[in-house]
Amino acid sequence: MEHAPSKKRSRYLVRALKTPYWRPGCNYIGLIIRSLRKVNLKDDDIVIVSEKAIAVAEGNIVDESKIRPGLLARFLARIWMRIIWGYFLGVMCRMSRRTLYNLRNYPLELGARHKQLVIRTVSPLQALSFGSEGGIDATNLPYAYVSLPLKNPVEKAEKIRKAIEKSLGKRVIVMVLDSDRCYSWKSFHICPRSTFVKEIASKGGFMTYVLCNFLRLKASPTPLAIVGGKLDIGEALRIACIAEKYRGHGAGRDVWEMARRFGTELDKVTWKMLESIPHRPIVVIRKITVR
Repeated sequence: MEHAPSKKRSRYLVRALKTPYWRPGCNYIGLIIRSLRKVNLKDDDIVIVSEKAIAVAEGNIVDESKIRPGLLARFLARIWMRIIWGYFLGVMCRMSRRTLYNLRNYPLELGARHKQLVIRTVSPLQALSFGSEGGIDATNLPYAYVSLPLKNPVEKAEKIRKAIEKSLGKRVIVMVLDSDRCYSWKSFHICPRSTFVKEIASKGGFMTYVLCNFLRLKASPTPLAIVGGKLDIGEALRIACIAEKYRGHGAGRDVWEMARRFGTELDKVTWKMLESIPHRPIVVIRKITVR
């Protein structure tokens, strides 16, 4: 394990575990157990698992190429994303030049299909967001597939925790983590999507994203579920940031970066391409108190 520094009087040993890409239908519980057998797992270790990886493994994905967009979805792709986000909201949120360029050239047909899915599955208000609307995510997925958010991340985390205790005899804390941002101001924490961590408010949708980025609030990945023990919310968010740093972003931070990496179009990334790069959906963190 590698050492990760902390501003608090604690240090963390961190190990990001490389596994094969989790395709739909794979035995991800078995992959987690086999991966954890390779480390010196101890009681009270924190095992962080990617929500996206679980969702894909369970087949919780949708092929957007089969979706027929309506007028609202086409308006959102052509006007809302290209103009409102590309020239106004994106600038307010201090997005990078690369992201603003991508928004101003937002794909009309692919984007309209995506917005239609968000409208149908989550809500029209979530469709106003610029990405990962309500937890729907297209990164690290092939073709026109997107993953849907887990409806019961606590149940998934508990299933993983019990499997670890049964197979390895270790009592650990399991966290299901999403890369969507959680924003913090002093002791107040909020995110645009739903989470089952009670200390984090799930309100506001795209307005939360815009306002928090405009105010430059501290951002971290969002813990969706924590089982097996208690973590102070401040420490949970620090651990989430450490896990994301060591886990990396797979094929890319967004669909544009992913397509550019493989030198292909947005909906032409294949399963084989994704399987060719390292994937680290599991991170093990051990807290060490510094005296």
